[in-house]
Amino acid sequence: MLAHNYQPMEIQELADFCGDSLELSIKASQTDADVIVFCGVHFMAETASVLSPEKVVLLPRKDAGCPMADMVTPETLKKMLADLPPMPVVTYVNSPASVKALSTICCTSANALKVVESLKEDELLMVPDRNLARNTAARTGKRIHFWNGYCPVHDHISPEAVKKTKGKYPDAIFMAHPECRPEVVELADAALSTSGMIRFAKESKSKSFIVGTEVGMIGPLRRANPDKNFYPVSETMICADMKKIVVEDIVRSLECMEGEVKVPENIRRPALKAVQRMIELSI
Repeated sequence: MLAHNYQPMEIQELADFCGDSLELSIKASQTDADVIVFCGVHFMAETASVLSPEKVVLLPRKDAGCPMADMVTPETLKKMLADLPPMPVVTYVNSPASVKALSTICCTSANALKVVESLKEDELLMVPDRNLARNTAARTGKRIHFWNGYCPVHDHISPEAVKKTKGKYPDAIFMAHPECRPEVVELADAALSTSGMIRFAKESKSKSFIVGTEVGMIGPLRRANPDKNFYPVSETMICADMKKIVVEDIVRSLECMEGEVKVPENIRRPALKAVQRMIELSI
């Protein structure tokens, strides 16, 4: 049982492993279990199915989706590529398997820069998160074209909201997620994935942190650092899809083997190449 860091704490406490998208992708590929229960959203369960086609992958709530992932389709990606010179496609894992299948390599918020720098080409397209693409472009000399998608939760954070929270907690370190707008990331002391935030907070001498990501992240941070204080930029930063799964859904899914997510082979095989290429950079 795998649970994303944004899942409710009662779900995380039941899980065998919690983590961010990269960690969960790797864990899904390494497990010898016959059944994977993925407590997250649909694209995550799809990625597990891509990596482990011989296993049963269950998503307890099949309506747990991702608005950002829904902003790109194979058809719209092909149309954009037709208007660009030939170039590699770096696809964020927050995307459908059918889009991964058209990609050169995948990335997560934790390894986007490493993935981009691994490519020999100096020009590339990143999909679907415009903010992750822009934030990555600011750290590399390569030219990055971007898809106009975004995470509604992270894109909602404004510089004004950050400054207001910083005013309340002037001694706090501000950690922002790379899905935040560039002008928000510029105000951050560190731009990190969810698991990167946990590691950073553990290693930091600071006792107080402002957290620029989904409010579900406050629980894991406090559990990992009980002697430190964590404050969300905004209490309204809630991903409804990440909160859909409840314990009863997991019980029903296991008892009835409901909610299986299976990626067709004609999509799985090319998607696997893009995902494996990413994982090989990260292990």
